[in-house]
Amino acid sequence: MSTPLFLSFMVSLVISMTLIPVLTASAWRLQIVDIPGDRHAHRVPIAKVGGIAFAVATFTAVLWWAPKDDVVLSSLAGGAVILLFGIWDDRANLHYAIKFLGQILAAAVVVWLADVHLSSLPFVDDETTLPEWAAIPLTLFVIVAVTNAVNLADGLDGLAGGLSLISFAGIAFLAYLADESPLVFLMVAVLGGLLGFLRFNTYPARIFMGDAGSQFLGHYLAVAAILLVDLSKPLYSPLVMLFLWGVPILDTVGVMVQRILEGRSPFVGDRNHLHYKLLAMGLHHRQAVTAIYAVHGLMVCCAYLLRWQSEGVMLAVYSLFALPILFLFLTAGRRVVMPGRGHEAEKTPGPAERNGTYSTLPGKSLGLAVTGFLAVAALWPADIPMDLGYAATGLFLVLAASAYLLPSARSLIVRAGLYLGATFVIYLLEQPMPAEWAVLRGPLNGFFVLLGILIMLTIRFGVQHRFEMTPLDYLMVCLVFALSFWPDIRVGNVALGVLAAKMIVMFLAIELMLHSFAERLIQFGLVSLWVMLILGLRAWL
Repeated sequence: MSTPLFLSFMVSLVISMTLIPVLTASAWRLQIVDIPGDRHAHRVPIAKVGGIAFAVATFTAVLWWAPKDDVVLSSLAGGAVILLFGIWDDRANLHYAIKFLGQILAAAVVVWLADVHLSSLPFVDDETTLPEWAAIPLTLFVIVAVTNAVNLADGLDGLAGGLSLISFAGIAFLAYLADESPLVFLMVAVLGGLLGFLRFNTYPARIFMGDAGSQFLGHYLAVAAILLVDLSKPLYSPLVMLFLWGVPILDTVGVMVQRILEGRSPFVGDRNHLHYKLLAMGLHHRQAVTAIYAVHGLMVCCAYLLRWQSEGVMLAVYSLFALPILFLFLTAGRRVVMPGRGHEAEKTPGPAERNGTYSTLPGKSLGLAVTGFLAVAALWPADIPMDLGYAATGLFLVLAASAYLLPSARSLIVRAGLYLGATFVIYLLEQPMPAEWAVLRGPLNGFFVLLGILIMLTIRFGVQHRFEMTPLDYLMVCLVFALSFWPDIRVGNVALGVLAAKMIVMFLAIELMLHSFAERLIQFGLVSLWVMLILGLRAWL
């Protein structure tokens, strides 16, 4: 992975996390708020502007970094169409016929502008191509179907976003292996924006993606998988797409079949989705989301592991996932006891309330280590790329203005600033060092080991409220573990696995710090502003 790819990811992440607090504060004025109802899992109104944030972040990163060929530009045009219809739907609750019209129009834009279509079918000779009169309608149908599948999967906090993150990561890696750099740029851009959004969408969610976000993700997921198979033909079989689309497609098929068998319209919503089935079986919200992540992740891994296998073997393995999932729709109960979204964590007596001052020491040490590290690391003697300098300068201005003008969103703003500042400095610390500073490489690595120990001690002796790992935390740990098996993937001179591992440790430390010392929000905000200001000044001077 080249440095431009990493910077594309970071630009998207930065823009997404910066826009979310601003859009959240304006959600009521924009009339894009999700009001609780019969089929909603949350109890309080929540802004559904996350999709706008990560879509704008994706567009910006792609236009800035990606090659401007027909495939890239047409994908942006189709994404813009589906985003506009999604925003309209979030505001006006459109009839499903109008939704379909927007989805078909977005798909047609991509097919027409880039001549993208499914040119082959499984179990058909590679040299046999579908005629256009059959390929184009089939492609439109597939794109619309996957768009709706992801839209329907958006039923629990972090579910649709996490499933899409796994799928996009799988497509990005397969495209990387096939040397399809434009597609890799597209995937990296959407991954950055989506990851920034998920930090605010994990249970209990503080923001939703809305139909604008779920349809945007579904549209992009369909187009990207088709591009992967079409551009790399005959490298990857069309069956690879089924593994990449994973759980959302199986969930949609199961729901539609069940509705039809019960004599109901397949387009009328209900609580018969897979995630509701798992809740009815007794799983809690986090457990249901984590279980679906695990199954979907295994399916995406199979897309990689089985890419050289015969299509008969691929279909047999796919059936091992499909049959048990579809069987759930016949056996699982329908009664669902839903925990409310957006509720506060339950207060539980922790060891700290019994053991006094000593049990708070790990948490205080963790806060001091994180803030001290960020403040000092911003001064580290490394070359600051101008692109990073532009981003840091802009973020300093945006974060400062947003914290002053939007006090209700200050917690989100500070969290975004700390995440982004930490990412910047860790990336810089991993660059080649001057000879006289190279001796510090060992102590720096030791610092992250110490940070990991403090994290475990702080979780063990937590104060005030019990801290729990979220499904996103588990997902990111698994992704870092997977990256460690591919040491040849690098960002410039840095192994991506090492970079990702340190970032995950730092992000978890920041979450614990904010969780334990919420009353020190202003001080943490000043640290994030310091990092952005210093990095911006160093790039300009």
